[in-house]
Amino acid sequence: MNAQEIETTIKKILVEDFEADPNKLELSTNLFTDLDLDSIDAVDLVVRLQQQTGKKVNPADFREIRTLGDVVVAVEKILNT
Repeated sequence: MNAQEIETTIKKILVEDFEADPNKLELSTNLFTDLDLDSIDAVDLVVRLQQQTGKKVNPADFREIRTLGDVVVAVEKILNT
C-alpha cells in the first residue's frame, strides 16, 4: 500500500465512521480542531486501521499525531516494518 492508497483509505474511514466532511479532508487537516475528533475517536481510528492493515498498531505511535498527513506517515511506517 503506497501513501496515496493509505490516504484514500483513511479518508474513507473518516467519512464513513466519523461523519467527516470529505471536502475538509486534506493532509493538513487537524483531526482534533478541524474534525472535532476526541481521544475516544482516536482509539476507534486506531482499531479501524488495525482492521484495514492487518497489522498491530501501537497506540503510543499515535500520541503525537495531529493531522491527516501524520496518520498517513504513521500507517506507512507500520506497513513497512
